[in-house]
Amino acid sequence: MSAKPILTVGSIAIDWLEVPDGRKGEVIGGSATYFTMSAGRFSPVHVVGVVGSDFPQQGMDIYHEYAANTVDLQTKDGDTFRWGGRYHADWERRTTLYTELGVFESFSPELSTENRACPFVCLGNIQPALQLSVLNQLENRERLVISDTMNLWIETTRDDLLQVLLKTDILLLNENEAHLLTGVREIVDAANQIRSMGPGTVVVKQGSSGATLVDDSGAVHAGVYPIEKIVDPTGAGDSFAGGFVAALANGRSMKSALVAGSATASFCVEGFGTEGILRLTEETLQARMDVVTDKSEFA
Repeated sequence: MSAKPILTVGSIAIDWLEVPDGRKGEVIGGSATYFTMSAGRFSPVHVVGVVGSDFPQQGMDIYHEYAANTVDLQTKDGDTFRWGGRYHADWERRTTLYTELGVFESFSPELSTENRACPFVCLGNIQPALQLSVLNQLENRERLVISDTMNLWIETTRDDLLQVLLKTDILLLNENEAHLLTGVREIVDAANQIRSMGPGTVVVKQGSSGATLVDDSGAVHAGVYPIEKIVDPTGAGDSFAGGFVAALANGRSMKSALVAGSATASFCVEGFGTEGILRLTEETLQARMDVVTDKSEFA
C-alpha cells in the first residue's frame, strides 16, 4: 500500500544552538523542518510555511529533497524566523537567547486546492489561531488531524487552543504540557481528561521515559532506544511527530506508530541540529523500532 500524503504546517527557522560539549552554530530549524525530514523519507509531505528573503539555499535544499509539495511554502520580503537557545549540562534546562519572528509574525497560511484535500493533517507547534486557519480551509471530511502544542499556547491562548482540540483527532504533547492543560499529574488520567476536550487519542511524550498513548482501548506505553550520548535535543518532539504520522500514513497501527515516533526521535538527539535525522533510513528505523518494541508495554 502506498503512503498517503501528509499536510504539515509549522515554523521554519534559522536557529542558533549552544550545547554542553561546547559546540555552537547556526542551523536550519523549526517544527516544519524536523517534521518534514523525519516523515518525508516515508510519506509525501506537503509543507505550509513561510521563510524570509534571507533564507539560505541550504534550507531550500532540505525542502526540495524531503518535501513532495512546496506550493504553499511562501517566501516573503524580510527576515526568516530566528531562535537562539543554550542547553545546560543537565539537559533539563534551556535558556532562550533570542526570538525574532520576522516574516512569521504576519504569516497567514493559504492552502492550495490540492492541499485542502490531504487525508492526513499535522498541525505543528505554532499559534492555535494559525492552526485554526488551516483547519477552516480543509475540505476532506475524512481527514485525520494530528495537533501539537506547547506551554506558551496553553497559558496565553487557551480559548483558541480549546477550539483546535475540538477539531483534533490525535493530540501530541509532553508531560508538563498535559499537567498544565489539566492540572492532573498522573499521565493516563490527564490524557483522558484531554480526550474529553475533543481528541479521541492523546499521546504524552515523556522524554527519556518514552511515550504513552491513550485512546478508547486504554493506555499503551512505548519505550525508548538507548542513546549513548545526547548531542542536541532540539526538534526531538517534531521528529517524534514525523515518525508517528508517517507510520499512520503508511497504514500502520497506533501502537506501531507510537514505536516509530519514539525510534525516530532517537536519531534526532544524536546529532547537532538536523544532522542526526540524516542517518534515518527504512533499515535503520526498523532496527531501532525492534529495540523500542522490546522495551514497550503492549497488551
